Parts: sequence; C-alpha cells; structure tokens
Amino acid sequence: MPLPASSEYAARGRDCLESDELIQVWMVYHRQIIVEAAAQLGRDFHAAHPVAPWPQIVAMRNILVHEYFGVDIDEVWQVIIGDLPLFKERVEQLLNILEDKDSS
Repeated sequence: MPLPASSEYAARGRDCLESDELIQVWMVYHRQIIVEAAAQLGRDFHAAHPVAPWPQIVAMRNILVHEYFGVDIDEVWQVIIGDLPLFKERVEQLLNILEDKDSS
C-alpha cells in the first residue's frame, strides 16, 4: 500500500496535524527530505534554475535538521498548504524541461 501524499494529510486539516504526533513526525520528516534534496542540488543549479526560493528552502532545511526545538508547527503548516503545492508544480515543470533537454 503506498504512503499517503502530503496533500492527503493536509486535507485532514491542521487539527489533525496538531493532534497526531505520528502525522507531525511524518510531515516534518518528509519536509526534511525535500529540503535536503534541494540543498544538495547546489548553488550553481539554483542559480541556473530559479524556479523556487532556493535560499529559503535551504534555510528551512537548516532549521528542520539542526534546530530541534526551533521547529515551528505553524511554519510547517504554512509550507504544507501554501508553499508545497506551488513548489511541487514548479519542480515537475523543471523536471519536464530537463528531461526534454536530455532526450534531445
């Protein structure tokens, strides 16, 4: 059985995120994976593909990974409902562009 997407958990609402520690951990951990992957792309890639607010994404990575008591669930929620859908769309567009270049 596949894991639910962030959007499926987000659809359950903020109360669900706040009241269910397992969902909190899942959401924060998956944010960590996303922001770590973005950071690993490097500054040259970020400069060549300004489709996302890379510096803010890397800054969030630093908070999620190093500021254990500084993780703000309000900020996590805002990223989930506000930033993540647009980021996902832009990354998918970028992947399509890069795949088209590779197949040319």
